[in-house]
Amino acid sequence: MSQTPSAAGSAARDPRYADTERALGTARVAYRTVGSTEAERASLAWWDADADTYLGEHGEFLGDADFVWCPEGVREQQARLLGPSDTLAGADVLEIGCGSAPCARWLTAQGATAVALDLSAGMLRHARAAEHRTGLSPALVQANAEALPLQDDTFDIACSSFGALMFAPSLETVFGEVARVLRPGGSWVFSVTHPMRWIFPDDPGPTGLTAVEPYFDRTPYVEQDESGTATYVEYHRTLGDYVRALTSTGFRLLDLVEPEWPEGHTRVWGQWSPLRGKLFPGTAIFRTERTS
Repeated sequence: MSQTPSAAGSAARDPRYADTERALGTARVAYRTVGSTEAERASLAWWDADADTYLGEHGEFLGDADFVWCPEGVREQQARLLGPSDTLAGADVLEIGCGSAPCARWLTAQGATAVALDLSAGMLRHARAAEHRTGLSPALVQANAEALPLQDDTFDIACSSFGALMFAPSLETVFGEVARVLRPGGSWVFSVTHPMRWIFPDDPGPTGLTAVEPYFDRTPYVEQDESGTATYVEYHRTLGDYVRALTSTGFRLLDLVEPEWPEGHTRVWGQWSPLRGKLFPGTAIFRTERTS
């Protein structure tokens, strides 16, 4: 599961990412249009630079071979959003935006044939290290989610746990690629930051309870260097945008899960916290299927 380092609703950068920003020369925040080439370069550079820090902070929570859907702690072992346990054994499964690939290793342990795809070589380096620790080895592929280097009608299930979608300029392009590689009737399940979080500052405390940005402004959030080159890009879509992108690319929405903050869960992850989680959702999980 890859999480955004700073939600687009705030221009204040998180000090935890100071080393990564320093390495990339990040100087300021902007809101502007960013195309696919610049976005890919920024995401590749960011996640390569931040992989060690990210996994040092979140690796224990994510596990080496576990499928965690969101900071609220929803796990596939209990939620079964991909289907009953017996559907995974023997299934061909693609994970998009896999990070260090704990989800794909969990899928492999369930008997699935898993392919884990990520843009970042830094993240995939950690995935290979975890393979040695666990003995679980899904196929690892370095690629952009907007151009999957995979054959048509290859997979029964595709999934993404906070991976790639919020950093991709075109949902329709990604969803179209997923539809292409799925077999008819295949499942596409993905989690993203809940779109309503865009309107609030990226703060787990009381400051993060006041709306400051328009929900309907889709202008990308950009961190950039002194020359104006993007070092990090995040795209905002409304719930309706996700639904329309799905239906236009051949998917049928089966369910939209908005996890509640569980009792006793005290972990703060970026903007996710018990304080905010009690009041409004932090995650949206879409469960869909390819219609033809």
